[in-house]
Amino acid sequence: MEFLYGLAFLLLFSLSAICGMILRTRLHEEHLSKENMDALRLVTGLLVTFAALVLGLQLSTARSAFDAADKDRSVYAAKLARLDQCLRGLGPAMEPARTRLRQYTAAVIASTWRNEPAPLVPGTPDTRGMATIGEDATLSALMNEIGLMIDTAAPSDASYANIAARCRTDFGLVQASRWAVIEDAIGTSPGWFSGILSFWLALVFLSFGLQIPRRLVGAVVLAIGVIAISSVMFAIVDLEIPYGGMFGITSTAMRGALADMNR
Repeated sequence: MEFLYGLAFLLLFSLSAICGMILRTRLHEEHLSKENMDALRLVTGLLVTFAALVLGLQLSTARSAFDAADKDRSVYAAKLARLDQCLRGLGPAMEPARTRLRQYTAAVIASTWRNEPAPLVPGTPDTRGMATIGEDATLSALMNEIGLMIDTAAPSDASYANIAARCRTDFGLVQASRWAVIEDAIGTSPGWFSGILSFWLALVFLSFGLQIPRRLVGAVVLAIGVIAISSVMFAIVDLEIPYGGMFGITSTAMRGALADMNR
Protein backbone atom coordinates (compact mmCIF):
# COMPACT_ATOMS: atom_id res chain seq x y z
CA MET A 1 0.00 0.00 0.00
CA GLU A 2 2.82 2.42 0.83
CA PHE A 3 4.28 1.97 -2.68
CA LEU A 4 0.90 2.98 -4.12
CA TYR A 5 0.98 6.09 -1.95
CA GLY A 6 4.48 6.89 -3.22
CA LEU A 7 3.33 6.50 -6.82
CA ALA A 8 0.28 8.66 -6.11
CA PHE A 9 2.51 11.43 -4.69
CA LEU A 10 4.74 11.27 -7.77
CA LEU A 11 1.80 11.47 -10.16
CA LEU A 12 0.11 14.28 -8.22
CA PHE A 13 3.19 16.50 -8.07
CA SER A 14 4.12 15.75 -11.69
CA LEU A 15 0.65 16.62 -12.95
CA SER A 16 0.65 19.80 -10.87
CA ALA A 17 3.95 20.91 -12.38
CA ILE A 18 2.82 20.03 -15.91
CA CYS A 19 -0.46 21.90 -15.44
CA GLY A 20 1.51 24.95 -14.32
CA MET A 21 3.74 24.79 -17.41
CA ILE A 22 0.72 24.39 -19.71
CA LEU A 23 -1.11 27.23 -17.99
CA ARG A 24 1.92 29.49 -18.52
CA THR A 25 1.72 28.97 -22.29
CA ARG A 26 -1.99 29.84 -22.36
CA LEU A 27 -1.83 33.01 -20.28
CA HIS A 28 -1.61 36.39 -21.95
CA GLU A 29 1.68 38.26 -21.54
CA GLU A 30 0.06 40.84 -19.28
CA HIS A 31 -0.54 38.08 -16.71
CA LEU A 32 3.17 37.24 -16.77
CA SER A 33 4.34 40.73 -15.96
CA LYS A 34 7.16 41.31 -13.49
CA GLU A 35 4.76 42.53 -10.80
CA ASN A 36 2.56 39.46 -11.08
CA MET A 37 5.53 37.08 -11.11
CA ASP A 38 7.02 38.77 -8.05
CA ALA A 39 3.73 38.34 -6.21
CA LEU A 40 3.62 34.70 -7.27
CA ARG A 41 7.18 34.12 -6.04
CA LEU A 42 6.30 35.75 -2.72
CA VAL A 43 3.34 33.43 -2.14
CA THR A 44 5.33 30.43 -3.39
CA GLY A 45 8.15 31.23 -0.97
CA LEU A 46 5.65 31.32 1.89
CA LEU A 47 4.22 27.93 0.87
CA VAL A 48 7.67 26.40 0.43
CA THR A 49 8.85 27.58 3.84
CA PHE A 50 5.75 26.31 5.60
CA ALA A 51 5.76 22.99 3.73
CA ALA A 52 9.46 22.47 4.49
CA LEU A 53 8.86 22.99 8.21
CA VAL A 54 5.91 20.60 8.25
CA LEU A 55 7.76 18.00 6.15
CA GLY A 56 10.76 18.09 8.46
CA LEU A 57 8.59 17.77 11.57
CA GLN A 58 6.54 14.95 10.08
CA LEU A 59 9.61 13.01 8.96
CA SER A 60 11.22 13.42 12.38
CA THR A 61 8.05 12.28 14.15
CA ALA A 62 7.64 9.25 11.89
CA ARG A 63 11.29 8.28 12.37
CA SER A 64 11.04 8.60 16.15
CA ALA A 65 7.91 6.43 16.25
CA PHE A 66 9.57 3.81 14.04
CA ASP A 67 12.71 3.72 16.21
CA ALA A 68 10.54 3.34 19.32
CA ALA A 69 8.66 0.42 17.72
CA ASP A 70 11.94 -1.24 16.72
CA LYS A 71 13.29 -0.86 20.27
CA ASP A 72 10.07 -2.21 21.80
CA ARG A 73 10.29 -5.28 19.58
CA SER A 74 13.91 -5.94 20.59
CA VAL A 75 13.08 -5.48 24.29
CA TYR A 76 10.10 -7.81 23.92
CA ALA A 77 12.28 -10.51 22.37
CA ALA A 78 14.84 -10.16 25.16
CA LYS A 79 12.13 -10.46 27.84
CA LEU A 80 10.72 -13.60 26.21
CA ALA A 81 14.19 -15.17 26.22
CA ARG A 82 14.70 -14.13 29.85
CA LEU A 83 11.37 -15.68 30.85
CA ASP A 84 12.39 -18.94 29.20
CA GLN A 85 15.68 -18.96 31.09
CA CYS A 86 13.82 -18.41 34.35
CA LEU A 87 11.43 -21.29 33.59
CA ARG A 88 14.42 -23.45 32.78
CA GLY A 89 15.70 -22.80 36.30
CA LEU A 90 12.56 -24.36 37.80
CA GLY A 91 13.45 -27.71 36.31
CA PRO A 92 11.53 -30.31 34.27
CA ALA A 93 8.21 -29.41 35.92
CA MET A 94 8.01 -26.24 33.83
CA GLU A 95 8.89 -27.91 30.54
CA PRO A 96 5.24 -27.71 29.33
CA ALA A 97 5.28 -23.94 29.95
CA ARG A 98 8.56 -23.61 28.03
CA THR A 99 7.04 -25.58 25.15
CA ARG A 100 4.06 -23.23 25.07
CA LEU A 101 6.43 -20.24 25.12
CA ARG A 102 8.34 -21.59 22.11
CA GLN A 103 5.06 -22.20 20.28
CA TYR A 104 3.91 -18.69 21.12
CA THR A 105 7.14 -17.10 19.88
CA ALA A 106 7.08 -19.13 16.66
CA ALA A 107 3.43 -18.14 16.06
CA VAL A 108 4.25 -14.46 16.60
CA ILE A 109 7.05 -14.65 14.04
CA ALA A 110 4.93 -16.50 11.49
CA SER A 111 1.92 -14.18 11.88
CA THR A 112 3.91 -10.92 11.87
CA TRP A 113 6.34 -11.65 9.03
CA ARG A 114 4.17 -13.64 6.66
CA ASN A 115 6.57 -13.28 3.72
CA GLU A 116 9.34 -15.07 5.62
CA PRO A 117 9.70 -18.83 6.31
CA ALA A 118 7.80 -19.82 9.45
CA PRO A 119 9.84 -21.34 12.31
CA LEU A 120 9.46 -25.10 12.67
CA VAL A 121 8.21 -25.64 16.22
CA PRO A 122 5.94 -28.68 16.82
CA GLY A 123 2.50 -27.75 18.07
CA THR A 124 2.57 -24.16 16.78
CA PRO A 125 -1.03 -22.99 16.13
CA ASP A 126 -2.16 -22.20 12.60
CA THR A 127 -1.28 -18.57 11.89
CA ARG A 128 -3.09 -18.13 8.58
CA GLY A 129 -6.18 -16.64 10.19
CA MET A 130 -4.41 -14.65 12.88
CA ALA A 131 -4.78 -10.89 13.09
CA THR A 132 -1.85 -8.92 11.71
CA ILE A 133 -2.81 -5.74 13.59
CA GLY A 134 -3.98 -5.60 17.19
CA GLU A 135 -4.44 -8.45 19.64
CA ASP A 136 -5.05 -11.99 18.39
CA ALA A 137 -7.30 -14.22 20.49
CA THR A 138 -5.26 -17.39 19.89
CA LEU A 139 -1.97 -15.78 20.89
CA SER A 140 -3.62 -14.15 23.90
CA ALA A 141 -5.03 -17.50 25.07
CA LEU A 142 -1.61 -19.13 24.65
CA MET A 143 0.08 -16.40 26.70
CA ASN A 144 -2.60 -16.67 29.40
CA GLU A 145 -2.02 -20.43 29.55
CA ILE A 146 1.70 -19.82 30.15
CA GLY A 147 0.86 -17.37 32.92
CA LEU A 148 -1.50 -19.89 34.58
CA MET A 149 1.22 -22.54 34.55
CA ILE A 150 3.64 -20.12 36.21
CA ASP A 151 1.08 -19.05 38.84
CA THR A 152 0.23 -22.65 39.77
CA ALA A 153 3.87 -23.79 40.01
CA ALA A 154 4.59 -25.53 43.35
CA PRO A 155 8.27 -25.05 44.27
CA SER A 156 9.77 -27.81 46.40
CA ASP A 157 12.04 -25.58 48.52
CA ALA A 158 12.85 -21.95 49.29
CA SER A 159 15.38 -21.54 46.48
CA TYR A 160 12.86 -22.68 43.89
CA ALA A 161 10.25 -20.41 45.48
CA ASN A 162 12.50 -17.43 44.82
CA ILE A 163 12.96 -18.52 41.21
CA ALA A 164 9.18 -18.94 40.81
CA ALA A 165 8.62 -15.43 42.17
CA ARG A 166 11.16 -14.07 39.69
CA CYS A 167 9.40 -15.93 36.86
CA ARG A 168 6.09 -14.33 37.83
CA THR A 169 7.76 -10.91 37.73
CA ASP A 170 9.32 -11.69 34.35
CA PHE A 171 5.94 -12.81 33.02
CA GLY A 172 4.40 -9.50 34.08
CA LEU A 173 7.17 -7.63 32.25
CA VAL A 174 6.56 -9.76 29.15
CA GLN A 175 2.86 -8.90 29.25
CA ALA A 176 3.57 -5.17 29.51
CA SER A 177 6.09 -5.33 26.67
CA ARG A 178 3.65 -7.38 24.58
CA TRP A 179 1.01 -4.66 24.76
CA ALA A 180 3.57 -2.03 23.81
CA VAL A 181 4.42 -4.04 20.68
CA ILE A 182 0.74 -4.50 19.83
CA GLU A 183 0.18 -0.74 20.03
CA ASP A 184 3.29 -0.07 17.93
CA ALA A 185 2.11 -2.46 15.21
CA ILE A 186 -1.07 -0.44 14.69
CA GLY A 187 1.00 2.51 13.46
CA THR A 188 -0.66 5.57 11.92
CA SER A 189 -2.22 5.29 8.51
CA PRO A 190 -1.94 8.26 6.12
CA GLY A 191 -5.01 10.42 6.57
CA TRP A 192 -6.24 13.97 6.33
CA PHE A 193 -2.92 15.45 7.44
CA SER A 194 -1.00 13.79 4.60
CA GLY A 195 -3.76 14.79 2.21
CA ILE A 196 -3.57 18.46 3.22
CA LEU A 197 0.22 18.44 3.02
CA SER A 198 0.01 16.90 -0.46
CA PHE A 199 -2.40 19.64 -1.50
CA TRP A 200 0.05 22.32 -0.33
CA LEU A 201 2.90 20.68 -2.23
CA ALA A 202 0.74 20.34 -5.34
CA LEU A 203 0.11 24.10 -5.22
CA VAL A 204 3.85 24.68 -4.83
CA PHE A 205 4.67 22.65 -7.94
CA LEU A 206 1.83 24.32 -9.84
CA SER A 207 3.38 27.69 -9.07
CA PHE A 208 6.83 26.36 -10.03
CA GLY A 209 5.42 25.32 -13.39
CA LEU A 210 4.03 28.82 -13.89
CA GLN A 211 7.39 30.42 -13.15
CA ILE A 212 9.81 28.14 -15.01
CA PRO A 213 10.18 28.81 -18.74
CA ARG A 214 9.67 25.94 -21.16
CA ARG A 215 13.32 24.98 -21.49
CA LEU A 216 15.03 21.63 -21.01
CA VAL A 217 17.09 22.70 -18.00
CA GLY A 218 14.03 24.11 -16.24
CA ALA A 219 12.07 20.92 -16.86
CA VAL A 220 14.93 18.76 -15.53
CA VAL A 221 15.25 20.87 -12.38
CA LEU A 222 11.50 20.69 -11.82
CA ALA A 223 11.52 16.91 -12.32
CA ILE A 224 14.30 16.54 -9.75
CA GLY A 225 12.24 18.53 -7.26
CA VAL A 226 9.17 16.38 -7.89
CA ILE A 227 11.13 13.15 -7.39
CA ALA A 228 12.85 14.45 -4.25
CA ILE A 229 9.65 15.59 -2.51
CA SER A 230 7.77 12.45 -3.59
CA SER A 231 10.50 10.29 -2.06
CA VAL A 232 10.26 12.21 1.22
CA MET A 233 6.49 11.72 1.34
CA PHE A 234 6.98 8.02 0.56
CA ALA A 235 9.51 7.70 3.40
CA ILE A 236 7.06 9.32 5.84
CA VAL A 237 4.24 6.97 4.85
CA ASP A 238 6.54 3.93 4.92
CA LEU A 239 7.90 4.72 8.38
CA GLU A 240 4.36 5.07 9.71
CA ILE A 241 3.80 1.38 8.85
CA PRO A 242 6.47 -0.28 11.05
CA TYR A 243 5.89 -3.88 9.92
CA GLY A 244 5.73 -3.38 6.18
CA GLY A 245 7.37 -1.67 3.27
CA MET A 246 10.98 -0.85 2.63
CA PHE A 247 11.93 0.16 6.20
CA GLY A 248 9.94 -2.54 8.02
CA ILE A 249 11.15 -3.95 11.33
CA THR A 250 12.91 -7.28 10.84
CA SER A 251 12.32 -10.56 12.66
CA THR A 252 15.97 -10.90 13.73
CA ALA A 253 15.38 -10.21 17.43
CA MET A 254 12.42 -12.59 17.73
CA ARG A 255 14.22 -15.35 15.83
CA GLY A 256 17.22 -14.86 18.08
CA ALA A 257 15.00 -15.28 21.16
CA LEU A 258 13.47 -18.45 19.71
CA ALA A 259 16.93 -19.84 18.95
CA ASP A 260 17.92 -19.19 22.56
CA MET A 261 14.82 -21.05 23.78
CA ASN A 262 15.69 -24.07 21.61
CA ARG A 263 19.17 -24.47 23.10
